[in-house]
Amino acid sequence: MFEVAIGLGVLISLFFLETFGAAAGGIVVAGYIAMFLHQPLTILATLVISFLVLVIVKILGKVMFIYGRRRMVISVLLGFIFGWFARNYGLFNFVPSDYSINVIGFIIPGLIANSMEKQGILKTLIILTVAAVIVRFLIIIIFNGEIIN
Repeated sequence: MFEVAIGLGVLISLFFLETFGAAAGGIVVAGYIAMFLHQPLTILATLVISFLVLVIVKILGKVMFIYGRRRMVISVLLGFIFGWFARNYGLFNFVPSDYSINVIGFIIPGLIANSMEKQGILKTLIILTVAAVIVRFLIIIIFNGEIIN
């Protein structure tokens, strides 16, 4: 089921990129987010890390040249590092919940941050949300409403 979600996420993201000129955070991000729509705090934790990465990249951009591949690599690397810290040191354990709050994937926060830097925060979040909901809906149809965990 996870592979299907990622594949559909790639297709939907490509459709939005070609149709509207806006990326859903990265070509694989919508599929990952779709698989966690039933865990909103996990999505929130991922977005918090993404915003942190975005702020740091903007600060670094004032003192050094960050563009293109360099910005992408720095964003993904920072997202990986902060996600690793969040996973290994329980940075989101202060929030009471029935499930452990984690960060989605290893490169997802960096991809989202890079996309927010390129096309804007609001545009990225809107396209990401719409794409993830469409992917989740298609997964529900394909798997006859089977519960996604």
